[in-house]
Amino acid sequence: MVEFIKKMYLKYKELINYAVFGVLTTVVNYIAFWFFSSVVVLSSTSTVPANIVAWIVSCTFAFITNRLWVFDSQEKSKKGIIREAVSFYISRLATLGVETLIMFVFADVLGFNKYIVKLVANVIVIILNYILSKLVVFRKKKA
Repeated sequence: MVEFIKKMYLKYKELINYAVFGVLTTVVNYIAFWFFSSVVVLSSTSTVPANIVAWIVSCTFAFITNRLWVFDSQEKSKKGIIREAVSFYISRLATLGVETLIMFVFADVLGFNKYIVKLVANVIVIILNYILSKLVVFRKKKA
């Protein structure tokens, strides 16, 4: 049984690690959002400022974990790492736009619970981020 689990993990390592670190990134994002919207209170009328600060915190966490443990980047040069970071943050800006739009429409305009909307938005964003990371940011170089 242990051999089977090990074999399955190795076969789906990237997807499993992405799911684990995606959940952790969501937790980081959610806690930062709560902190900046409820404790620091960046705005009393909009979720957008707290969402953006939470994005910065969680995006940095995600870049480090995705680079090291999910996509196992072999890039060692300073230029290559900077290229990865820039493409990572640019692709995440696109999904920040999606998340911010969802938060604005459903929490700010329609008045749904901001924490439930945030959770649903995060699920959508995790899926989009995986696709962008796999196809754009950490794509494997052809031999």
